[in-house]
Amino acid sequence: MRTIIQNGTVVTAGGVFKADVEIQGTTITSIAQKIKPEIGDRLIDASHQYVLPGGIDVHTHLAWPFQSTGTADDFVSGTKAAAVGGITSIINFTNPKRGASLIDTQKEWIEKGKLSAIDYGLHAIINEYSDRVLEELPILAEEYGVSSIKLFMAYKGELMVNDLEMYKIMKKAGELGVITNVHAENGDVIDELVKQAIAEGKTDPIYHGYTRPTIMEAEATGRALAIAEAADAPVYIVHVSCADALQKVNEAKKRGVKAFAETCPHYLVLDISYLDLPDFEGGKYVCSPPLREKWNQDVLWNGIRNGLISVVGSDHCPFQFEGQKTLGKDDFSKIPNGMPGLEDIFPLLYHFGVHEGRISLQKFVEAISTAPAELFGLSKKGSISVGKDGDIVILDPNRSRVISAETQYQNLDYNAYEGMEVQGVITHVLSRGEIIVKDGHFIGELGRGKYILRDRLQKTPSLNQQKEMQV
Repeated sequence: MRTIIQNGTVVTAGGVFKADVEIQGTTITSIAQKIKPEIGDRLIDASHQYVLPGGIDVHTHLAWPFQSTGTADDFVSGTKAAAVGGITSIINFTNPKRGASLIDTQKEWIEKGKLSAIDYGLHAIINEYSDRVLEELPILAEEYGVSSIKLFMAYKGELMVNDLEMYKIMKKAGELGVITNVHAENGDVIDELVKQAIAEGKTDPIYHGYTRPTIMEAEATGRALAIAEAADAPVYIVHVSCADALQKVNEAKKRGVKAFAETCPHYLVLDISYLDLPDFEGGKYVCSPPLREKWNQDVLWNGIRNGLISVVGSDHCPFQFEGQKTLGKDDFSKIPNGMPGLEDIFPLLYHFGVHEGRISLQKFVEAISTAPAELFGLSKKGSISVGKDGDIVILDPNRSRVISAETQYQNLDYNAYEGMEVQGVITHVLSRGEIIVKDGHFIGELGRGKYILRDRLQKTPSLNQQKEMQV
């Protein structure tokens, strides 16, 4: 049976045009001004709506043990929430036990994802250096389709690696065409600043922001980029939160470093004042890097607009307010670091980006779908073009809705964007040609998501080389 999306306005990273889209089985098979329906076809009327490629969130922490607790969403609640929010593929981070084999960890996390409602890939976190790590990296890339790893410059004793370890791992990854994600904060200095604040009785959530200053993010960003340059390796700086860090990315790009940057919706929409909300409400907004002074938002939006920031990812790392965030009620350093965003990243980026005139529709598609697919080797994703998977979001730009914890699919007792009215309502979400969301309700099946074997960076064409089929 064919599915034909009729009368919509198709948006790609390269253009906006009126067209019908035909899907046969799981794949887009035709894009034309008019596709004649036949008996038995399933028709979706997208009149006065945008037909967009499904969102790809390359920064999620589902089923993730962290800081004496664990994230509130697993691959069931998390991927249902993703789908309802217009995300049709995710790349989740593994979280290996120290001393564990990267291969065994990968197998474990592939198994965890088998209840996923959408397609999923996995970034391999490396939290320690050994000869075995270097031996296992080629196996991960070649046999398990892992085209990306992640290193941390913070969380000493749990996730952090030192500079020499980072260099050796990055160098090997670069030789394999594997891109290294880096959490760039100076963990040693931050730990000392936190210790000092606690000793002085400064225990409220706002001090989480004060003890992780922008200069410590910028210093670590610059250092990670320098190490990547020395290793001749591609590097992706995750969750850039401020102008200071983005400046380091800009400088590295001008030197010819194969550097890419990501930011997140909370840095584009929220600011440090949320950490100072009374009655410990600020604890809901503790994440790392922390929320910044509001003026940084304009710099980040400009970075998306001019391509200095390639991708917007959610960094979905959700914790319940009661019982998890409140672990740090008397000591901000015990608040689990992380915020929700997987369900709301697509509508937030559309509303504050496109609707409010900060970025174009094409740039929206590039940041939420096409660039993530390109950088992380999802060769069948990221674009509405013939031969790609039928991962499609239909959005009505003439309707609005209010974000609320009462209606969310995320397994959380709050929503970080509670009460915000956003323009643009998702009416349909298709994953590989199957309608899995209709009018805000998940109607798909759990376990239908597939593990994605991803291409390595050198095998993927650049955005400028991709040819979008237009009418």
